[in-house]
Amino acid sequence: MSALELLDRLVKRRLRRWGQRPPGVKPRQGREAWLRGRPADEPANGNPFPKIPGSTKLRTLPDGLWLNFGGNFTEPYVDILAIEACGTLQNLLDKRSRFAPSTHSLLAVCPLDWLVAPVAPDDTTPRWQAARVFSRPPTQATCLPVREVRVLNGMKNRHFQDFLRHNMPHAHEFFEGMVAGFSS
Repeated sequence: MSALELLDRLVKRRLRRWGQRPPGVKPRQGREAWLRGRPADEPANGNPFPKIPGSTKLRTLPDGLWLNFGGNFTEPYVDILAIEACGTLQNLLDKRSRFAPSTHSLLAVCPLDWLVAPVAPDDTTPRWQAARVFSRPPTQATCLPVREVRVLNGMKNRHFQDFLRHNMPHAHEFFEGMVAGFSS
């Protein structure tokens, strides 16, 4: 197994510990419902992913994805927090381009199997119900407009230091150096 595959496994194992609401995210006033879309507790075929409207093949599958459902039954939306662990500088550049500001709009695709599954092993509430933007159980995958995007890019410390010296993050981006794979 390559070093990048080991890094990927380590990152996903640690992200699973975060639960349904990302750590440090404080509840806002009003209706909101955070749900973890990636990584899954168990391997599954259907997990949420962001995509550009109209695309049928190209998908972005971040290492971690949290969705904050908001709005109401007639105008639902989702805010997303994506986590990307970047083992190489090229990998960072590739992952940054997926969420670049030139991407005019995004949809969050929520597969039916994911929506009807329980929130967590210890919570049998169906995700569609926990999201509080569905008036009845969905019968097909659902695409919701993404209102707000935040991306946390983790990278090796030497790449992080180089990035700090020579680059400027976009408004939706956050960067963190990783020690021994991924900081806890």
